[in-house]
Amino acid sequence: MAVIVNIETSTNVCSAALTAEGQILTHFEDFTGRNHAELLSDYVKGCLDFAREREIAVEAVAVSIGPGSYTGLRIGLSEAKGLAYALDVPLIGVNTLALMATRVMFSTDDVDPESILVPMLDARRMEVYTAAYDFGLVPLMEPQPLILDSDSYSGLLSQGRPVLFFGNGMPKFRELIGMDAPANAVFVDGVEPVAVDMVALSELAYARRDFIDRAYSTPLYLKDFQATTPKKNIFGNKE
Repeated sequence: MAVIVNIETSTNVCSAALTAEGQILTHFEDFTGRNHAELLSDYVKGCLDFAREREIAVEAVAVSIGPGSYTGLRIGLSEAKGLAYALDVPLIGVNTLALMATRVMFSTDDVDPESILVPMLDARRMEVYTAAYDFGLVPLMEPQPLILDSDSYSGLLSQGRPVLFFGNGMPKFRELIGMDAPANAVFVDGVEPVAVDMVALSELAYARRDFIDRAYSTPLYLKDFQATTPKKNIFGNKE
């Protein structure tokens, strides 16, 4: 398997990891906020220094391409493009929602393989970026933005299979349906997309030669960016 620098910046978490043959050689993570612009280059340098000191040749760069934070995705993809070009290695794009699904899939031995995996990324207000996958990562619901209501995911839940909801958008849905949640709705806390969990998908993409363009690739935003106008407080100052 290839030696890959993995980069993940789709949420508040900033992370990078050097992986090979399914193993994490070194990794760097920050969970304190949107510090991607300040931290990512140093994290990537840490991966490259580790490889150079051990005379390991990096063979590819992988980056989480979204959906997620517009700014975070742009920073991550820009860094990944520059690195792949400088090293003259292929660039791999990893879907953030599929990445989260693999983390839950591999995180515990007692997950029912018949479960439906539903990652949910916060898209502000009552909207999320979401999808649904089976254990083969076959999409049962394609990645999409979704405005949550009490009937969201009713088609999946009506199948009777365990439906695992997770990600930073999940608490909104859990609160929305409250006591009306069916017994097969399972809410999994603490699932964030991080670079160390990219290894399975990035190595699979490398083996299949499933690469993205180093110059013209764009993030998977799923919807257009909408800038918001700062509100004014009672003193007329922008908040």
